[in-house]
Amino acid sequence: MGIICEWCGNPGENGENSVYWELPDGTRAIQITETPAVVCDTCKMVYQTDEITKEIEDQLFLVDTKKIGKSLSYKELMAMPRLLKRNYFDFTS
Repeated sequence: MGIICEWCGNPGENGENSVYWELPDGTRAIQITETPAVVCDTCKMVYQTDEITKEIEDQLFLVDTKKIGKSLSYKELMAMPRLLKRNYFDFTS
């Protein structure tokens, strides 16, 4: 089964876009380019799935954010070495 837009319920497709994310310490925001997204031609929404959002949030929590410039790609962010193996403060998984 294909992707269904969570906003309008019509078929969507995989795509990418740039997003802006506040760092966990609140000191600044960064641009994350080439971020996986759902693109809907019907309602024109472009958004990240809950899974991608969680991956970004966890990674930003687990890496040395001082080494992140103003902009980086999603793949670059996810390839950064983690300070911890996982987010031990996330009790949802």
